[in-house]
Amino acid sequence: MQVEPQAFDRVLSSMCTDPHPAAREAAERFLATNPGDPGTYPNVAALEDDAIAMLGEIAGLSEPAGYVASGGTEANIQAVRIARNRAETDAPNVVMPESGHFSFQKAADVLGVDLRIVPTDDAHRADLEAARRFVDEDTVLVVGVAGTTEYGRVDPVPELGEIARSVDAMLHVDAAWGGFVLPFTDHEWNFSHAPVDTMAIDPHKMGQAAVPAGGLLVRDSELLDELAVDTPYLESTSQATLTGTRSGAGVASAVAAMEALWPEGYREQHVVSQNNAEWLADALEKRGYEVVDPKLPLVAADVPVSTFDSLRSRGWRISRTAAGEMRIVCMPHVNRRMLTSFVADLDRIECRASVPVTSDD
Repeated sequence: MQVEPQAFDRVLSSMCTDPHPAAREAAERFLATNPGDPGTYPNVAALEDDAIAMLGEIAGLSEPAGYVASGGTEANIQAVRIARNRAETDAPNVVMPESGHFSFQKAADVLGVDLRIVPTDDAHRADLEAARRFVDEDTVLVVGVAGTTEYGRVDPVPELGEIARSVDAMLHVDAAWGGFVLPFTDHEWNFSHAPVDTMAIDPHKMGQAAVPAGGLLVRDSELLDELAVDTPYLESTSQATLTGTRSGAGVASAVAAMEALWPEGYREQHVVSQNNAEWLADALEKRGYEVVDPKLPLVAADVPVSTFDSLRSRGWRISRTAAGEMRIVCMPHVNRRMLTSFVADLDRIECRASVPVTSDD
């Protein structure tokens, strides 16, 4: 029996979305290509150069370098690897806020670095005073998040850059989700705002490319040399990527999506997504739920466990923050009709829960 892919009509928790039609078509054309072997596949290698150039424009990087990765996890691991390899210490540590993605735990485990977790403040952003206390002469990397996965918050990136420089550490920004919406806000988050060394930014999230299409950007191409290994049996002589074979489909779809949507299409989509998040937050507040103000298109609300479970049983794909709030991401496939239907189901569940139980006794 042929299994069909997940429909998006009730998916409210994912940070991936239905690809743009141009991205879908490009992905299919490049399914059998491998940018990990650029000597054999020069056409997709040239497309990857285009992808990095466009990602650099989005992220404020005038002379962009990097590669199209499998996603934010790979890009984050590679950033830690660059920082560890260039440092002169036998006890490297990485300092990041508790809002950082769990991929940094994987990086610390795989690469043998100490991960120091900085608390967040009342606004769910990195606590700068704590960060200053956590760094030392063995700190190789300070991490800031530009669009956290639980609350959609942007850390004070310029200040984190100053802290990193105070101990001669690198600064990495995880903008895997936020990178395609932040250009249309007044946040300071990118290479033009701060001394950012490396960045994760994913076309397959808000960029509307096909999965997998992540991105690793570096301020200086020489940083990629920290990752390079010899590749004696390929036409190319070395490779800086974490994986060998990579997705040409992801590269091609990323270019197609960005060509179709940057900048005005992304700007319009951000307005729609942000309006949807604010509409949902308002609807939940009116029903008495405590809601975290959505600075980006992500809503977190304190909904009872029984209500959450009932919504899941009705087919809604929702998730929780670490603190237990219901979490909804207003991705491009999430429209007002979906949210209206979701709120209607929420009302039915709460109405049923409020009906008193009577006894025949």
